[in-house]
Amino acid sequence: MKEINSVSEIDNKGGDSSLKRIGNFIKEARLSRDQSVEELASDLKIGSHQLKAIEEGNEEVLPEKVFIKAMVRRISQKLKLDTEFIMNEFKTEREEIKIEEIVEEVAKKTNKTRQSRDLSQLGFWIFIFISGFLGLIASSLIFNLFSDSSQNQTPKQELIKKTK
Repeated sequence: MKEINSVSEIDNKGGDSSLKRIGNFIKEARLSRDQSVEELASDLKIGSHQLKAIEEGNEEVLPEKVFIKAMVRRISQKLKLDTEFIMNEFKTEREEIKIEEIVEEVAKKTNKTRQSRDLSQLGFWIFIFISGFLGLIASSLIFNLFSDSSQNQTPKQELIKKTK
């Protein structure tokens, strides 16, 4: 009864890693054959703590993934499970990770494109502002130049009078 409760605890913890799914298959097969963890571990010559960790999907206490796969293969063969199906579950997780990585990469590139577009728009507005400011200064200088020269010019009638 204790073991059945731990299956529901695994489901309640969340997460859908391939090792948890595989561990659930193995646990159900072992329980359907009325074998305890200790009996199966002893038959396979592995530690019962390792078998429990596999059934619970607890990779943290297990060795490297290569060894986990080897143990899972031996366990599934011993329990007469579809070994090919079980081993394909590991591949399923890898494909999901690749899809997630692709989605992340696309999101990063989209953000970079947005940032560069935002910067180019900012540059455009800065250019417009500076151009307008320079145009204002230039027109002001030209206006002052013409207004100064018109004040310094003497009317034609005065020039005519001075020459006579």
